[in-house]
Amino acid sequence: ILDQAQVVERDAANKAVRMCGTHTDITERKLMENQMRHQALYDGLTQLPNRYLFEDRLGQAMAKSKRTGCYGALMFLDLDNFKPLNDTHGHAVGDLLLIEVADRLRGCVREADTVARIGGDEFVVKIDQLDTDEALSRKEAAATAEKIRLLLAQPYILKVTDEHGGETTVEHCCTASIGVILFIGNQISQEDIMKWADDAMYRAKDAGRNQVQFYELHHVH
Repeated sequence: ILDQAQVVERDAANKAVRMCGTHTDITERKLMENQMRHQALYDGLTQLPNRYLFEDRLGQAMAKSKRTGCYGALMFLDLDNFKPLNDTHGHAVGDLLLIEVADRLRGCVREADTVARIGGDEFVVKIDQLDTDEALSRKEAAATAEKIRLLLAQPYILKVTDEHGGETTVEHCCTASIGVILFIGNQISQEDIMKWADDAMYRAKDAGRNQVQFYELHHVH
């Protein structure tokens, strides 16, 4: 990428007599700028969007929902059996599991949807443009959440290389508790959507883990 700077020299009659210019290669600077922008918006470990980018996309989804009259869904996921893996095998193995969870989640949703890691072993999924009918939207969101639940419950085969180049295989089972909320337009605030999906996730934990719980909007007054 070349950055061009040009200076025109003029005579007493303001007639252009000479042009001087410089060309500077700014490729490295542009690469650095792009890298910094990526780091500000994406999780460094999984390369999923972070909370900041996710909340921006959720806002866009709410605006689109208002225009189209279609429901959207937000899912809040927390891994059920993650801490024992970290405690037993260390954070490097825990990181491998989080990367695998991110890959599995990506495979469960459409390109228009968003999967994000918002901290630790917490993930969120935004599903866009379900249906104009609430019951059908709920059915579709429930099917996607169940697909995610089943896939995340499959055993994880994690290959760890030690400092001497030796490879160890760790098999770990780790389920997820999932809270889901439907939204349409901006009838409820973005902050409440996130909070209530989180509340539903904790209800899934309290009910025995490895399950899906919906937050019922008709409870809101």
